[in-house]
Parts: sequence; structure tokens; C-alpha cells
Amino acid sequence: MNKKLSRILQPSMRLYFVLLIVFAVLTFFFGEHNQWLALGELVLVVLIAVYTRIAARRRADALLRYIETINNNTDAQARHALTQSPLPVVIFSSNSKNILWTNDRFRAITDEREHIFEVRIADVVPDLPTEWISEGKSECPKLVTVRDKKYKVYGSLFRVDEEHGASDYLVTTYWVDITEYSDSYDEYVSSRPITSIIMLDNYEELVKNVSEKDKSAVLSAIDERINRWVGDCGGLLCKYDRDRYLFVFEARSLDAFVKGKFAVLESARDCVSSTGVHATLSIGLGVEGKTPADNFSFARLAIEMALSRGGDQAVIKNRFSFEFFGGHSAETEKRTKVKSRVMANAFSELIGDASSVFIMGHHKSDFDTVGAAAGICCISRGKGKRAYIVLNTEESLALPVIERLNREHEYDGVFITSEDAILRADSKSLLVIVDTSRPEEVESAELLASCNRIAVIDHHRRAATYIENSTLNFHEAYASSACELVTEMLQYLSEQSKILVAEAEALLSGIVLDTKTFAIHTGSRTFDAAAFLRRAGADTVDVKRYMQSDFATAMSRYDIVRSARMYHGEIAVAMAATPESRVIIAQAADELLNIAGVSASFVVAPNDDSVFISGRSIGDVNVQLILERFGGGGNQSVAGANVRTTSADAALAELLVAIDEYRAGEA
Repeated sequence: MNKKLSRILQPSMRLYFVLLIVFAVLTFFFGEHNQWLALGELVLVVLIAVYTRIAARRRADALLRYIETINNNTDAQARHALTQSPLPVVIFSSNSKNILWTNDRFRAITDEREHIFEVRIADVVPDLPTEWISEGKSECPKLVTVRDKKYKVYGSLFRVDEEHGASDYLVTTYWVDITEYSDSYDEYVSSRPITSIIMLDNYEELVKNVSEKDKSAVLSAIDERINRWVGDCGGLLCKYDRDRYLFVFEARSLDAFVKGKFAVLESARDCVSSTGVHATLSIGLGVEGKTPADNFSFARLAIEMALSRGGDQAVIKNRFSFEFFGGHSAETEKRTKVKSRVMANAFSELIGDASSVFIMGHHKSDFDTVGAAAGICCISRGKGKRAYIVLNTEESLALPVIERLNREHEYDGVFITSEDAILRADSKSLLVIVDTSRPEEVESAELLASCNRIAVIDHHRRAATYIENSTLNFHEAYASSACELVTEMLQYLSEQSKILVAEAEALLSGIVLDTKTFAIHTGSRTFDAAAFLRRAGADTVDVKRYMQSDFATAMSRYDIVRSARMYHGEIAVAMAATPESRVIIAQAADELLNIAGVSASFVVAPNDDSVFISGRSIGDVNVQLILERFGGGGNQSVAGANVRTTSADAALAELLVAIDEYRAGEA
């Protein structure tokens, strides 16, 4: 009954004419002195009906001419195939989108028993886009759903000339039912296995100095939370090491885990040891691999990425990129001297086998970059190897340190350009990358590509892009600076008396810069490194002089501070009115943290042909996660980004959106 009623009430000219005639008859019999009006209405209806009939005939003739044109060179059997095609076929106007002709099979799939004529194609099939036809494509870019069936639609355009010089384009579409194939493909994609590694990343701290009973209790609580999170997804969960779990599940369950923001990360923090240490998990997921071995390899890369970014987060790795979730909690120091000693010995062997050593940092090198490079020069000199520091002195932000090192005869000819380095390097040269692990940020991408033996020493949280072909990777997100890592290696590879005072001061200046005079991102190992450098002759007064700024720079810094405003109650955001150097921008962000009630600060400023954003934090706000949206890097306390955008105002607006999203993710 409902189908019959829908056919009766569907829009058509016949229904409109019937209604007009009914209104005219009612006017004639029930309206006083309205007989002439009723007759006028009837005459008008007749004229409209005649015109509609003539127009329909013209359109039908045009359609016949179209069909005749198609079949001029075909035989009767081919012409018969057009109307008796096993595929549903519909022809409609490209201009008006009105249906001109359909075969029986198309009417069957749309449940229309009568001929569909002068009805818009969108009224019959709302899910069908038509832009692809006018773009010259021969197939619809998406599947079209009609009554729970999925169709692949192919089509073509044909021009038809009408009377009075007018013309129209007719669209012929052919519909292929691929429901079974599509459902099978969807099931294949949904059932693809995903391999994940769940790691208790602070196992040592959690069980240190606790009894066996308390140890079993806290580990059982963690097991219970992981099993509860896994739930009824039908996956396989097994514990294959004291702090690692293997979890294999189908791809259909991944969306639920992502929407839940990997809730097990939060619930695991509720497990506390008897010494007050909260458990933290890291999860690495491998997806879209061609084989289970590929997925497991991706999962291992993902868990390494999660740990290098501070842990307490989930990382998804596919064939092309990484995706990050969590990582909001504060980082804690988890380093041991064992790793530093192992890395120092491995690094010593690399230098011993090298013909020469080239040291390179990021663009616009700072005190941490130059200081770490000076430390590597000291190690190389002790091994009898010639070392070169590759940087652009005109763009460097550490000129006072460079000038101090150049006064030492050991540094004659040490600072060279990237072009000179490429000419001097050979197949046995060792390239040491300090203070960055991202290939797009190094001083010379050409030098990076030309060297086969590469060592990376970095303290920033690892980004989605990183130098993959390194022979040695000393990456510690818990370290304050690259200078701290190099200083730890120096203690194993060089006698204290062999370290130049200028080198010790260069290393100490890098630590002081990145810790903001030991105020942020500072651990016990940071003080150990500083004490070693102080014993090596570093003068803290000279280090302070290196970082002094002139009067104009100080005034520019305070102008930026005056422009700041509070956002979300505890975040200070400022924008420079004129282009400023990265030093002034970073110093202004540091200065904002001296204001009571400010736990994080951001400064936006034009910088040549881009916009630079500097972020600082002394609270729970992870500035690196916020600036990662702009392709920036750093750590929880210090981060920066160089944004290629139209204006500083646009960058500021996008920064506020990123802060909003970060706050929403914390909720």
C-alpha cells in the first residue's frame, strides 16, 4: 500500500494537471460570479497541457535522434542490445539533470514500475554525484548505493543539437552491481591483522626497592587493566617478557581504540607501587603491512618512537608515516650510565675507523649545537682524527662561542661550509649529527645524503621524520641537551686535562641555554655533567657573557612581552609586530615564564619569508605536542616551529586552534 501511495504522489505533470482541473471545477461550482474565472483557468490548463505535450515530443525526438546517431553504424542486434542491456541504463540531461529514458533493469533496481520521465536523477538516486561527468571522467569516483545495493557507475557525454540552434548534452550511465565484491573487500580490510606491542616503560622504577608481594600486586593490577582494555575484540594478547605484551587484533577494532584515546594509558597510571611510582605504558601498533612480519616490524619501530618521545603514549606506524596519541604526562628521568658507556665505546670505534669526522647540526645553529660539536672535536682530537664543524657562521646564533673557539689554534680551519665538506668527504668519513634527528632540519641535506656512515646524538622528542640510516643513534628524550649527552661520553673517552677550557665553556653554555639556567628539563645527570665541565675549567661568568644581549635586543624582547595576553587561564601568547630574530623570540618566550600564573608561553613573529613560533613550559603543558602540528620539534618544556604561512596573524590563529585541540585532548 505504501509503495502504491508513493507512486501516486510522486511528482509528475499528470498529477499537477489533475489538481489544476479540480481547482477550476471547484471554482466554477462553488464560487459566486467566478464562472468566467473558472473557464479562464480551464483554458490556461489546456494551453499548458498542449505546450507540455509538444515539449515532451521534442525531447523524445531529440532522444531518438541521439539513439539513432549512436546506432547508425550498428546492426539490429546491437540496437536491440541498447534497450535489452543486462546492465541498468539511464539517460538524463546534463543541464537540467532530468531523466529522459531508462531501461527496465534500471527501473527494477529503483523499484519504479512505470516509466521515469521528467524526474530529476537526484530525486531517484540521491547518492549519485554528477560532477565527474562534466570533468571528463568515464566512471563515478565513489560507489553509489541504491536500496542496499552498491553500484559502480560508468558514463559518457553526447551532444544533441535541438531546434533554434540550442544544444544539450545527454548523459548515458551504465550501472554495475558490485555489492558482493564490495562487501567482500570491506570484510577483507576490516579483518586485516594489526600487530601491537604494549610495553611497561618504567618497569625498573616501578619494582625498585619493593617487596615481592608488592611487586606482584602492582604487576597484577597492570595485567588486569590491559585485559579489561582489550575486552571482547577477539584479539590475541600474550605476555612475552617481563615488561612487554604482544597484542594482535583485527583492524575493525582499531577505530574504537582510537576514539577511546587508548584509555589503557590513563588507567595504567592508577597503578602505583608501594614507593609511590605510577605505572606508564607505551603502545606501538603496526598496520597496513603486506605480511605479519611487516606489521611486527612496524610495531617495533612504533614502540621505539614512543619511547624516544618520552613514553606514556601510543604510536601507530604504517608504510608511510607515524600517528601519535597521548604523551601529555610529564617526562621523568629514566637514563642510566650503562647506556652512556655503551654508546661512548661504540662511538669511539666509529671515530677510530673513520678517515675524517664531519659534525653538523640544524639550521641556524645555537649554543647547544656548537657546544656539542666542540665536544665531538675534543673526542676526535684524542683519537688522532681530523674533525670539521659544518655550519653557516653568518646565520649562527652562537657567534660568541664560535669566536672563542676560533682563538684556539686547535680550531684553525675547523669551521667549514657544507660545500667544502662535500669536497673533502670520502667513503670512510663519519658524519655526526648533533642536536637534531630530522633530515629536513640539518645544515646540509646534500652532505647527509653523500655520507654512508652517520651517527646521531639528539635529545629532542623524535618526530615522524627522522634519520633512518644512522650507524649509531644516541637519542635520549630525557636529557636536557645534546651537550649533556656529549659530556657524558667525554667522561669515558677523554681525560679531563685534554679538554680545552673553551670547549668546556661551549658545552656548559649549551646546557645552560636549554635548561634556562637549570630551571627546566633538568635531572640529576644534568648537574653531574655541569660539575664535570666546571672541574674541566669552564667559567660560569664567561658562559653568562656569551648569552648577554645588547640594549636594542632587550628592548625588542620587552616589547613582545608587553603584547602578551592570557589564553586558557595559564598560557601566555604574544605576537611581535615586526620581524625578529629567533634569539629575541626565544628570549621573550622565556621571559613570559617569569610572570606568576604563567605555566606555558608562545611567541609568534615574522621571520624572513616565514613565521617562527617559540614555545616554553614549566608546567603540565606539553609545548612540543602543540607545535608538532606545525612541523616543529623539541621537548615538553622547549619547542619551536618554522611555519610557511601567509602572515603572522594566520599563524597565531592556527596556534590558538592547536592549543584548543590540545586542551580538548586532555579533557
